[in-house]
Amino acid sequence: MIFGKIDYLNLLPFHLFLKRFASTTRHQMSVNYKKGVPSKINEDFLKRRVDAAFISSIKARRCRQTRLGIIAKKEVKSVLLKPSALDIKDSESATSNVLARTLGLHGEVLIGDKALKAYLEGVEAIDLAQVWHEKYQLPFVFATLCYHNHHKHMKSLTREFLKTQYKIPQYLLERASQKTGIEKKEILSYLKLISYEIDGKSRRGLKQFHKLSSALGYRK
Repeated sequence: MIFGKIDYLNLLPFHLFLKRFASTTRHQMSVNYKKGVPSKINEDFLKRRVDAAFISSIKARRCRQTRLGIIAKKEVKSVLLKPSALDIKDSESATSNVLARTLGLHGEVLIGDKALKAYLEGVEAIDLAQVWHEKYQLPFVFATLCYHNHHKHMKSLTREFLKTQYKIPQYLLERASQKTGIEKKEILSYLKLISYEIDGKSRRGLKQFHKLSSALGYRK
């Protein structure tokens, strides 16, 4: 299986789990990775260059999905809108660019680890997930785990991940900290804001986003 890997902090627990899951005798699943930012992984998945990946919500509507996603119950700190006279999209993003429009907000979109770092440095910006929650009282689903095949493995993977209590080893935290310039304690604090199970309330949030984005002409 070729897995599209988005190398952001919010997926650190999942990729740690996937490595262990694939290597167990019970599953014996061969996994290769194709790395990229969300916008690139979306393209690779839709062109079947990868078999499975977390696909931006705006692109995943017609894909085969699991019950896993990247979800902010309230604030997220890694999807920001900075003041700007112009509307500037983040080239790494798909969903967050549209989210700003559905909220009727204008400025420069910033996502991922660089956005989290900017937040922690006190850069003036608003948290788009927080604004979404204040407006609709619903979580925001930024991406869903989608796949083309390997249905049995994906079903098992989803079930196993949702019951796993993950703990990030110190050496991985140190590596992530050095790569991003974000302190280990801040990484752990950030991960507490991320949920992965698409439950009933998250589905309602996703449905609301699809409704609003469709009204703006985004129908993929």
